[in-house]
Amino acid sequence: MTRRQMISSAGALAAASSAVSEAAPTAAGFQIGVASYSLREFQRGLAIRTIKRLGITNVSVKDFHLPYTYTPAEIAKAVDEFKKAGLTIVSGGNTDLKSQDPAELRKYFVYAKACGMPMLVTAPLHENLGEIEKLAKEFDIKIAIHTHGPEDPNFPTPKVVLDAVKGMDPRMGLCMDIGHSTRGGADVVQEIANAGPRLLDMHFKDLKDGKVKESQCDVGEGVLPIVAIFKQLQKVGYRGSVNLEYEINSDDPLPGMLHSFGYMKGVLAGLAG
Repeated sequence: MTRRQMISSAGALAAASSAVSEAAPTAAGFQIGVASYSLREFQRGLAIRTIKRLGITNVSVKDFHLPYTYTPAEIAKAVDEFKKAGLTIVSGGNTDLKSQDPAELRKYFVYAKACGMPMLVTAPLHENLGEIEKLAKEFDIKIAIHTHGPEDPNFPTPKVVLDAVKGMDPRMGLCMDIGHSTRGGADVVQEIANAGPRLLDMHFKDLKDGKVKESQCDVGEGVLPIVAIFKQLQKVGYRGSVNLEYEINSDDPLPGMLHSFGYMKGVLAGLAG
């Protein structure tokens, strides 16, 4: 493909993506967003400009773009940059919450509150969930426990998360990473139904091989049941954000992200009818 063809292709994808950016998510009852981890090689300003080019307004912000070490003034300045660009911070993370020290855990909730984050996507321990639940109540911040697949000894699949938070405060729930969950042996379509209101967040991607982490590809080019997932989300009345987490081609992710969003929005437009 020539440079001219590449530019033309990216422009066409951007136009198609923009054309359904509002109608499809609204009709489905949920919205599409992006995990800023997808743009981890980009500084905050460039990441924000890239997200705007994608025609997306919901952002789950990784600490690369809003560091935990920032002062309150620095946080306010950074958050204002997202707001001025018309972007909404729907969550933060993935955030490692493996400390057993309540004071250490509290720091992340103070950070999230200062950022205006209504939710933290997290990687905790089973042993500290009680303390995290207390902080979730105190700060009124949702905790979406991220599934990390077979390599994760703590929360590899949605079922493990749901079993762990059963009976806890409604703010304690699940962030289903559909790629990692599939690699862990989960039927992600069924797990959406199983989770019900405990499904707080989604990390979206696709795989060429449902068992191989390194086989990630543009959404729509793999084996994951994207259409069935969206249908199930619609069926259960999911009202969260479906956030693309594009972990490949980190130096030049825009073409693949445009392609992925174009496919996702096309599916939603089709479901809307």
